[in-house]
Amino acid sequence: MELIINHTRKTFAVLPENLEALLAMELPGKKKGIAVAVNNRIIPLSAWAETFLKDQDSVLIITATQGG
Repeated sequence: MELIINHTRKTFAVLPENLEALLAMELPGKKKGIAVAVNNRIIPLSAWAETFLKDQDSVLIITATQGG
């Protein structure tokens, strides 16, 4: 099973159950300062747990950074 995360294919033996599980794997312990889109649709934090992923979904993860 594959997901396309930030334009890079990533193979999983078993896909993460939902978007929340994927983000816990990709960015452990971080929930603030993250914007996520699945298949070009922005997903709010409140919907991460009920956003289920399918093979070949495209996930874009953007994190806020400090600087000027």
